[in-house]
Amino acid sequence: MFIDSHCHINFPDFAERMPELLNRMAENRVTHALCVSVDLPDFPQVLELAERHPHIYASVGVHPDYPDTPEPSVDDLARLSDHPKIIAIGETGLDYYRLEGDLEWQRERFRTHIRASRATGKPLIIHTRAAAEDTLRIMREEGAGTDKGGVAGVMHCFTESLEVAEAAIAMGFYISFSGIVTFKSARELQAVARAVPLDRMLIETDAPYLAPVPFRGKTNEPAFVRHVADFLATLRGEPLERIAHHTTDNFFKLFSSAHAHA
Repeated sequence: MFIDSHCHINFPDFAERMPELLNRMAENRVTHALCVSVDLPDFPQVLELAERHPHIYASVGVHPDYPDTPEPSVDDLARLSDHPKIIAIGETGLDYYRLEGDLEWQRERFRTHIRASRATGKPLIIHTRAAAEDTLRIMREEGAGTDKGGVAGVMHCFTESLEVAEAAIAMGFYISFSGIVTFKSARELQAVARAVPLDRMLIETDAPYLAPVPFRGKTNEPAFVRHVADFLATLRGEPLERIAHHTTDNFFKLFSSAHAHA
């Protein structure tokens, strides 16, 4: 079985197609999915989806790409995460790729999420793009990792170097690969995916974005996470069932509060 550890199926793209989306998950042995929050105004939809479907989990957080949205406090995140189906804080992190200028607000928002993770005991979902050095620095300064008494979490949709992966793993984090790893142009990332230990690996879609080969360019959905696993199995020369077993096991180890609802 497979788990999509990161998707956004509360987005409007899916509203009319939810029954078929869930059916295709079942057909492809995708047993669970984590629907990830990107801002507080849309959080109720994320939670409602998780409450309605036993095999869908949710997170609470504000994405670094959203400058003009209500800023969360540690108390806000802690209060909203106090629900059995909310198994993570995020997605949070830094993104210097899309936005320019003084991004101190992004760094402060990131610190808020790490503090909420420590306060609640719920793992972090970290987004980092063109900002790896600052991301790791703030993770260390705020004690995000299990090495500093934090809860750790996942480096989602990973596209950084092996050195960044190893630094995150040393802090207790997992590395999640999306459809990007299947792209022909992703040679460096494929080398990272060969090297990351299987007991630290997760798979995801980031749906509706980044559909894997052979669906590249189409709307992504949780069922397609199987193709990420398939590609990783071929890339690493390992049986697909081994990738499936470890990534599923890793999901429930990291998001241990999900166990009660598995």
